[in-house]
Amino acid sequence: MCKAEKFLYHRKLWEMKVKFLGDSKIEKFKNSLVSRSRMSLWMIRAMTILLLWSCFVHLVALGEMWGPRLLKGWPSCFNHHDLPMAAQMTSLPMKIALPPKRIYQNNGYLMVSCNGGLNQMRAAICDMVTIARYMNVTLIVPELDKTSFWNDPSEFKDIFDVDHFISSLRDEVRILKELPPRLKRRVRLGMYHTMPPISWSNMSYYQDQILPLVKKYKVVHLNKTDTRLVNNELPVEIQKLRCRANFNGLRFTPKIEELGRRVVKILREKGPFLVLHLRYEMDMLAFSGCSHGCNRYEEEELTRMRYAYPWWKEKVIDSELKRKEGLCPLTPEETALTLSALGIDRNVQIYIAAGEIYGGKRRLKALTDVFPNVVRKETLLDSSDLSFCQNHSSQMAALDYLISLESDIFVPTYYGNMAKVVEGHRRFLGFKKTIELNRKFLVKLIDEYYEGLLSWEVFSTTVKAFHATRMGGPKRRLVIPNRPKEEDYFYANPYECLQLLHENNGNSLEETI
Repeated sequence: MCKAEKFLYHRKLWEMKVKFLGDSKIEKFKNSLVSRSRMSLWMIRAMTILLLWSCFVHLVALGEMWGPRLLKGWPSCFNHHDLPMAAQMTSLPMKIALPPKRIYQNNGYLMVSCNGGLNQMRAAICDMVTIARYMNVTLIVPELDKTSFWNDPSEFKDIFDVDHFISSLRDEVRILKELPPRLKRRVRLGMYHTMPPISWSNMSYYQDQILPLVKKYKVVHLNKTDTRLVNNELPVEIQKLRCRANFNGLRFTPKIEELGRRVVKILREKGPFLVLHLRYEMDMLAFSGCSHGCNRYEEEELTRMRYAYPWWKEKVIDSELKRKEGLCPLTPEETALTLSALGIDRNVQIYIAAGEIYGGKRRLKALTDVFPNVVRKETLLDSSDLSFCQNHSSQMAALDYLISLESDIFVPTYYGNMAKVVEGHRRFLGFKKTIELNRKFLVKLIDEYYEGLLSWEVFSTTVKAFHATRMGGPKRRLVIPNRPKEEDYFYANPYECLQLLHENNGNSLEETI
């Protein structure tokens, strides 16, 4: 058969098949092909969207864990200085994805009893978190001091968000609210070890001396926690964990945070505000022996109080000598003069972050005469608002802490624990202005001014010039080997945790993010 005949044959055969199938079935066949192709396209699109969404969710979760290291300056949960005020004032914190639990062989359990005021305990808690992590032990939620001068019965959960504390650090250390039942029985029977760790110890002390005790007894109780870890010569990852516990793990209870936001909102409605940590309270004066400006009755009252507390070791104190050494808090009179010399606007709002000022309105008059807009939490809020924290000094201090963080300027008149910890936190929040007063320099200058040896112009110019570089800006810590009490405190300047710092001479610090 020729090629032409073959072609005609196959064509007729095809036409017969087409006719047999019928036009309607061919059409259905074509439609089914189109329908299947459209369905495949929609399936591909749906799967792509789901894949992208899954990636986004994982990136958000990783961002909460690692984002601060890569993007924001790890560790960070207080980046609200980058947010508008409306976002800062939201009543509920944003829910974030929890980091995965760290899996490790547990070497035992660490119980700790903190001592001191709120901010001394705050720093100690961060140290204990770090120590527990590097000993691979389980930390029991710390017990707060209830026997100190303040006699505050508050538990950890009354001040800090305990669930957030546990969950936010779970990728570093296991934290429990209480011991497991079998270990509680051991503790009740006295089958555990209790001790105060040595002050200003490095991590090798805990690895070599404390960890073997944990392994032996299963439960070790550290009954002193203040300054039990050195400021310097620690690996960067240890310093960063101290920061993470401080700036991320320790969050105040929703009730305290909400009240803090209310006070800040009230203050912000009237413009900028300065927080003055006027540490001129009876306990501070009795403990330090500083009585400059007090009358004879007040001096005797302070002396009686100092002798009433046996754990205050120093009893006989030369008040004037101590003042000239810069070891006393500034008086309200000295504070008013210093703020004026620094050029603080007399109409600015001044929020006093402190307890009851010794001498009351009589001693505050020197300050309020110069700065009439002096306020306190008690004058900004109704008594009912503060009822839950009345007679709870640590909860009151927590409220002052939050307001101090948000202020335009923070000025402490004594370099105690609150002044140091707030200063470091404000550095972390973007080097917010904190005026670090040099009291030894100031009292000498103030005395010369009162004696008529200096004019106001010279006095003010000298005060401004001296403090121009003491505004809470970037700098390295002062390190004094074997004298940790005299060197810069880690929590006042945790530069290892700050994004990028520059020395005054322009040399860059290494970026430790």
